Amino acid sequence: MRNSFLPILPRRRMLLAATGLLAAPPAIPSAAAQANWPTRPVRLVVPFAAGGATDISSRIVAQKLSEVLGQPMVIENRPGAGGTVGVDTVAKAAPDGYTFAFSGLSTTALAMGLYRNMPYDPVKDLVPVAPTVLVPIGIAVRKELGVSTLQEFIAHLKANPGKLSYGSAGNGSSGHISCVGFLQQTGTQAVHVPYRGSGPVFNDLLAGVIDFTADAPGLIKPHVDSGALVALVMATPERSSLLPDVPTSAEAGLPGYRAYSWFGLFAPAGTPQGIVDRLAAATETVLTDPSVAQKLSGDLGLPPMTGYTPARFSVFLREEIEYWVPLVRASGARAD
Repeated sequence: MRNSFLPILPRRRMLLAATGLLAAPPAIPSAAAQANWPTRPVRLVVPFAAGGATDISSRIVAQKLSEVLGQPMVIENRPGAGGTVGVDTVAKAAPDGYTFAFSGLSTTALAMGLYRNMPYDPVKDLVPVAPTVLVPIGIAVRKELGVSTLQEFIAHLKANPGKLSYGSAGNGSSGHISCVGFLQQTGTQAVHVPYRGSGPVFNDLLAGVIDFTADAPGLIKPHVDSGALVALVMATPERSSLLPDVPTSAEAGLPGYRAYSWFGLFAPAGTPQGIVDRLAAATETVLTDPSVAQKLSGDLGLPPMTGYTPARFSVFLREEIEYWVPLVRASGARAD
């Protein structure tokens, strides 16, 4: 269900390709085909490189979905442009129930605020099926910086304006905007280095190429445990069960700073409602499975978002767009 710190606010897909002649619209599966769906492997596009929170959680969900639905759910990583490249391939795919995206905050609401020309419309070109996980976000720095608290890090940034760098999973990703918000709130400066996914970010952070990042606790924890990184803050009202010694924003002296992301399954617009409903029900079955919940929440620190119908997920998406787009635009951050 919606976690307590998520904002609660008030309230073309079918453009025909012009190639001299109007292309015929994609065929919609018959009622019988919908009832028997799926009858072959289903492609699930992850719009980031392997190794990040999106990829890891998606593979856990996909593996169990394969068991529930009786067909392979095949993950395809298609990174680029903050995740919009991969999601765009799904937005333009045939709505036959065999291509879906693991989209999320960064490729919907954040992207709408960052990009002047989005290749797809998250509301018109995609159908929300079901959310999967909530992603709390924390800030971690390389140990060699010699800081152990958030306030020490802020002082270090102020003493070295524009000299430090941070990595994110791409322009417009939740990690990018989380760092932008942090720098603005603290009146500090740093250089953004975009990557194609969180995996490469941590590789360079450990190698000393960049100085800090903002990401999920499950990705930060192994490097904190090894002593290579120092986690300074979790930008949530409560501490992470994976990093219980890391203070919240309020405890670290930066009240009001919060950052999170979320992921979910989306279909191309025009996908039959029967298929959408069946995948949504299967996803709810997966997320409420104790073994899956343990892997996501207990092992990765990513609480499953359960209790959503496609209709409720659609409302949630619109709320997120209404909340985040003005904030991103006000920040001045741009990704193109």
